[in-house]
Amino acid sequence: MFELTRTVRFCINLSRARPSRDVRHNTFAAFPSMDGIGVYYEIEVNCRGEPDPTTGYVMNISAIDEAVRDRAIPLIRRVVLEQPDQEPSVVLAETMRAIQESLDSSVSSIRWRLSPYYSLSMKADTMDRFLISQQFDFAAAHRLHSPTLDEQGNQETFGKCNNPNGHGHNYRLQVDASTSLIDNLDGLRLDLAGLERIVNEQVIQRFDHTHLNLDTPEFATLNPSVEHIAKVCHDLLLQPIDRIGGRLERVTIWETDRTSCSYPVP
Repeated sequence: MFELTRTVRFCINLSRARPSRDVRHNTFAAFPSMDGIGVYYEIEVNCRGEPDPTTGYVMNISAIDEAVRDRAIPLIRRVVLEQPDQEPSVVLAETMRAIQESLDSSVSSIRWRLSPYYSLSMKADTMDRFLISQQFDFAAAHRLHSPTLDEQGNQETFGKCNNPNGHGHNYRLQVDASTSLIDNLDGLRLDLAGLERIVNEQVIQRFDHTHLNLDTPEFATLNPSVEHIAKVCHDLLLQPIDRIGGRLERVTIWETDRTSCSYPVP
C-alpha cells in the first residue's frame, strides 16, 4: 500500500472591492495569491492505494489540485467571508466530504493548516472525530548523565551534553489530540482553547526556564533525554485532556530543528 500526499496552498483575500485574479504565476507559494489583506491556508490531501500499472500514479496530483481548488477553497472562502464564527471542525468535515466526492474513496485523510503551528485533520474512516495539532515552546537546561556509568563512560556516551553545569535548549512541543465532532454525554468536547490551557498548566509552567535535573521532580532521577521528555509530557497531559473530552494521540518534542522524538507511535 502506498500513500501519496499533496499540499495545496491558497489565500482568501478579504477585500470585496478587489477583482479576483485568475493568473497563476506562483502556485508554489499560493494560488489564489495574497492581494491586499487576507488569510493564508494549506490543505494537505493524503491518498492511499496501489500505483496504476500504466501511469505509476496512486492519484494524479492535478486531480487533487482541481478537487481542492474547485470544491474546497470556495467552501472555505464562503465561511471566512460570511460565517467567520463557524466551528473550524465543521468546515473541516464539509471539506473532507467535498474532496471525497471528487476523488473517490482513495482519500485517506486531509489536514487543514490554519497557521504554521496549528492544524486540524480528519481520517476518512473516522469522520466523526478530528485531530487538533498545536505547537508550543519552552526553554530549559538539562544535563545528560547516568549514575550507572563512571565518569569516563558518561563522557564517552554523552560528550558535551554531560557538562556538569548542564546546557540549554529552546524546546518545541507539538501536541496531537483528537475529539468528537459533537459534545460527549457530559457536554464536553476538546477545543483549541482548552488544549492550550492544559498544555500551559501541565507542561509550560512546570518546565519553562528551569534546569530539568535540578528543579523538577519528574527528572530528579530520570535522565532528561528528548525521548524521556516526550514521554513525561505525554503522561502529564493524558488525563487532563481526557477529562475535557479529548484523547491524547501523540506528543512530539524538538530538541533542535534536527532532533525530535514522538511518543507514542503506532
